[in-house]
Amino acid sequence: MSEAPTQRTTREGEGSRRQPRGGASGRRSRRGADTAGGGNRIVSGTRPVRLAPRDLLGLGLLGIRTRKVRAALSALGISIGIATMIVVTGIPASSQKALMEELAALGTNTLQAVPTPGAEPPVLLPEESVNMVSRIGPVTVSSAVANTHAVVHRSDRVDAGDFSGLTVLAAKRNLLQSVNGAVGSGQFLNAATEKLPTAVLGSVAASRLGFSELNPDEPAPQIYIDKRWFTVIGILDPVTLAADIDRSVMVGWEAAGDQLRFDGHPTVIYVKAREEAIEDVRKVLPATINPQLPGVVQVSRPSDALAAKRATENTFSALFLGLAGVALLVGGIGVANTMFISVLERRREIGLRRALGANRGQIRGQFLTESVALSSLGGLAGSLLGSLAVVGYAGYQGWPPVIPLNAVGGGFAGAVLVGMAAGVYPSIRASRLTPTEALATT
Repeated sequence: MSEAPTQRTTREGEGSRRQPRGGASGRRSRRGADTAGGGNRIVSGTRPVRLAPRDLLGLGLLGIRTRKVRAALSALGISIGIATMIVVTGIPASSQKALMEELAALGTNTLQAVPTPGAEPPVLLPEESVNMVSRIGPVTVSSAVANTHAVVHRSDRVDAGDFSGLTVLAAKRNLLQSVNGAVGSGQFLNAATEKLPTAVLGSVAASRLGFSELNPDEPAPQIYIDKRWFTVIGILDPVTLAADIDRSVMVGWEAAGDQLRFDGHPTVIYVKAREEAIEDVRKVLPATINPQLPGVVQVSRPSDALAAKRATENTFSALFLGLAGVALLVGGIGVANTMFISVLERRREIGLRRALGANRGQIRGQFLTESVALSSLGGLAGSLLGSLAVVGYAGYQGWPPVIPLNAVGGGFAGAVLVGMAAGVYPSIRASRLTPTEALATT
């Protein structure tokens, strides 16, 4: 019976001893709360709340999710601007590539080197000259042909005095690469056939010898060259850059030496080099072919098509830059207008967020994030639409489709940067609204 009061008294004493510490803590907490709630003052030792990137992105996408139609129309305007930029760069680029391929077929990057004609005694190019030319840095292909001075007939029954007007040439197996040639029927010389008594006919030579095409199901025909039989393994299409090849019968370089007493000195050297260095290659070519007597080597000048090609490239480059700049400017104006209207429409939302404790930096981040997200969505859609339009139109015109990666990447990056720039002023304007001013807006 006497223990209960003693325990109650002990607990009351402990409570009375704990009360001053609890009361002081409570007063300090209230003072801290009062200080934190007063105006813009912040209690010493505390930090302002910062939104995590995920939360900031969610706030930025809030306006897009709640106003889907307006956001879709705004993104459509941006995507049209980006798609226009890709279209106005991709379609001319496709047209340019088709034109460049046609001009390149005219030999804008090819040169021919021959010995000086009519010299007595005849000038002979060194046997190793083709390999020497291939060591020039900008040179991509170096090939040659040589006149064997042999006579060709359809068969051994033809009168030996019946001259067909065709030339028998010893040819390197990479000849077609240097003159942009193509095989119309059969095959060209390779590492195996160039050592054998085989021949390839130019388009005119095939017609004069009575061949139109080679049938793989029939035995290969033969022709009579310098009283030796050669098997015809291919017929060439017309060669635009070297008309002499059309009127020639070509045999392998090694076979010509073995079968036709060919001395190994090339007659014409064909050179293909990078276009930007074609003039420099032309300057060093004579001394490279014949270091002792460079003056006896004549080199053709670059094709007139090269100047036209370079002028076309410069014109297209200026056109691309101008159209891309206009398209980005239009897209930026659309973003700026959309974000400015968004601020005016959402003043009450801004005021409510400010009243609930959002600071100016958070408001700026929200609207800037929304602007960048809107521009990014429009940029992605525009890049896809523009690429599809370029591929479709180029295919319809028969051009090689060209989608400039710098235009696609630059268009998307430009959309994001323009969106950031366009959202700066609206976001600052939104952050400067006071809660009372924003909530008072009807």
